[in-house]
Amino acid sequence: MTTTGEDHEAVPTGPWWWARRRSAALDGGLALVSALECGAEGVPFARDAGIPASLGIVFGVLAGSVLLIRRRWPIAVVLVAIAITPAQMGFLMGIVGLYTLASCELPRRVIAALAGMSLLGTMIVTFVRVRQDMARGDLTLGNWFVPFAAVTTSLGLTAPPLLLGLYVGARRRLMESLRERADSLERELQLLAERAEERAEWARNEERTRIAREMHDVVAHRVSLMVVHAAALQAVARKDPEKAVKNAALVGDMGRQALTELREMLGVLRSTEGPAQVQVQTQAQAQTRSQVRTRAEASEQGVPGAPDAVPLAAVGAAAAAAASRAAGGTPEGPCLSELDELVGQSAAAGMAVDLSVQGTVRPYAAEVEQTAYRVVQEALTNVHKHAAGAKTYVRLAHRSAEIAMQVENEPPPEPASASAGLPSGGNGLLGMRERVVALGGVFVSGPTDAGGFRVSAVIPAS
Repeated sequence: MTTTGEDHEAVPTGPWWWARRRSAALDGGLALVSALECGAEGVPFARDAGIPASLGIVFGVLAGSVLLIRRRWPIAVVLVAIAITPAQMGFLMGIVGLYTLASCELPRRVIAALAGMSLLGTMIVTFVRVRQDMARGDLTLGNWFVPFAAVTTSLGLTAPPLLLGLYVGARRRLMESLRERADSLERELQLLAERAEERAEWARNEERTRIAREMHDVVAHRVSLMVVHAAALQAVARKDPEKAVKNAALVGDMGRQALTELREMLGVLRSTEGPAQVQVQTQAQAQTRSQVRTRAEASEQGVPGAPDAVPLAAVGAAAAAAASRAAGGTPEGPCLSELDELVGQSAAAGMAVDLSVQGTVRPYAAEVEQTAYRVVQEALTNVHKHAAGAKTYVRLAHRSAEIAMQVENEPPPEPASASAGLPSGGNGLLGMRERVVALGGVFVSGPTDAGGFRVSAVIPAS
C-alpha cells in the first residue's frame, strides 16, 4: 500500500509549533549551543563596548536563544543574526538561520535579499576586523589579504548553508509532489477498482440475463409444442389410436431435442469445453432436429410411425462423426436455414403457418442469424400459448443492409381456449427486444386491428 500524504500530515505530537518531539529536541539543542556561543562571545564584546561582562553574557545568551524559533520565524532569526554580526556573535545562529530560511516555502526574492544582507554584513565586519588586526601588528601579511579574508569568510559563512538549504527545500518539495502524485494515483486506482467491480457486477448481471434468455428460448418452444401434442394425444387417444401413436412419437422426439439443448447449455455453464466438444453437441442437436423433422413430415403425410423408434443410436453416431470432424467449423446455435424446420414443427403441432422469404438469401453473422431465428421461434411459441389454432404468417426479407422479419397471427378461432393451458412468464417479448436492440436493431410488437398479434424486427446485416 502506498504511504499517503495524510499519513505524513498526521496530528502534531510535539509541543507548540513542532510536528514531532524530535524536532523540538533538535531545535532546543541548537538554541542551547548558540546561547553558549553567544554568551562566550559576549565577554569580549562587553570589554570592547565598555559595559559589564555579565551584561554582555546575558545579551549573548538572549540573542543566541532566538535560534529556538527558527522553524516558526526563520526571517526573525536571520535578522537577529545580521544585527549581532558587528559584535562578532551568532556565527552558528547565522549559519543555521540561513539554512532554515533557504529550505522554507518563502519567495526567492526574500531569501536572496536576506542572504545578501548577511553576506554584506559579514564581509564588512570581517574587513574591518582584519584591517584592525593588521594595524595593531597582529597580522604581518600584505594589504591584499584584507579583501581576500573578507570575501572568503563571508562566502564561507553564507554560501554553504544557503545552497544546502535550497537543495533540501527543493528535495522536500519534490518528495511532497511525488507523495501527492502517489496519493492521486492511489485514489485513481481505488476508483478504477470500484469501477471494475461495478463493471464485473454489471457483466455478471448481463450474463445471468443472457443465460436466462437462452434457457427460455431453448426450452420454451419445445415444451410448448410438447404440451400442444400432449393435449392432442389426450383428445384422440381413444378415437384414433394411430394418430395418438404419431403424436406420442413427436412428443418424445421434441422432448429429446429439448433435453439435448438443455444439456448443451448446462455443459457450457459447468465446464470450459473445447471447440471439439461444443461441435459434438451441435452435431448431436442437429441430428435430433432432423429426426423431429422426419417425424413431422411423416405425420403430415399420414405415414404411421412407431413410438418406440427412439433415435438414440442416430444421435450417438452423429456425435461420433462430429468428434471426428472437430476441425470442420460447424457454427454454434440455430441459423436462418433452420427456419423451414421450425415452421414444420409448428405445422406438425396443428398450427396453420405460412412462410414467405423475399430477397436474395445470403449468410449473415452468427449472432444476427441466431437472433433472427430466436425472434421467429419465440413469436411462434407465443402463438401456441395465446392463440392456438390461429392462422400465422412468417415473413422474412433479405435487404441490402439489413434483415427484417415479421410474425403475424390472425384471431384464434376459439377465444375461450386461446391460452391452450400454457403458462407464460411475461419475458418472451422482453427477451426478443433485448436481443434485437443489442445488435442495433428495431423491435416492435402489439395487437393488430383485426384482433391478432404482430411481432416485427429489423436487424442490421453487419
